[in-house]
Amino acid sequence: MTFDDSLQTAGVTHATLVFERQVPATVDKVFEAFANAGIRSEWSAPSESATVIYDQEDFREGGEDRFRCGSKAKPEIDGTTRYLEIINDRLIVSSETISMNGKRLCVSLITLELSPSGGTTMLRSTSQLASFIGQDMIQGTETGNNGSLDRLVDYFSRKQA
Repeated sequence: MTFDDSLQTAGVTHATLVFERQVPATVDKVFEAFANAGIRSEWSAPSESATVIYDQEDFREGGEDRFRCGSKAKPEIDGTTRYLEIINDRLIVSSETISMNGKRLCVSLITLELSPSGGTTMLRSTSQLASFIGQDMIQGTETGNNGSLDRLVDYFSRKQA
């Protein structure tokens, strides 16, 4: 099935994805890496060939970020993040809508929990996902989140080196 064919998939595919990382930085620094779109853009693309471009940033409860992502040559996927609950240095709950060419691909509820672990941070991110194009979007979300969080760990590892 091609990507265009998958846009025609009827129904909704649901998944809950949980990601955990031990991040080599204090909780306040990890929280700031999520709160500040300038910092987030340094690590959030899931690979060296991808990009995330923030066109709007409003990190506060009720605020909204708008971004484009995809390959560096053609970032054609649009995203909107709405911040629902924020507790400094502990919790970020947001909703995210991903679309392409005006077609909604998925929506998700994301809960990011941070807890101190010595001089490092235990990060747990739970995404409750509704895909409108089938399992491929869920697999892509899993791959993308794993890549982004690995790059977050690398970002802080390089800062310590």
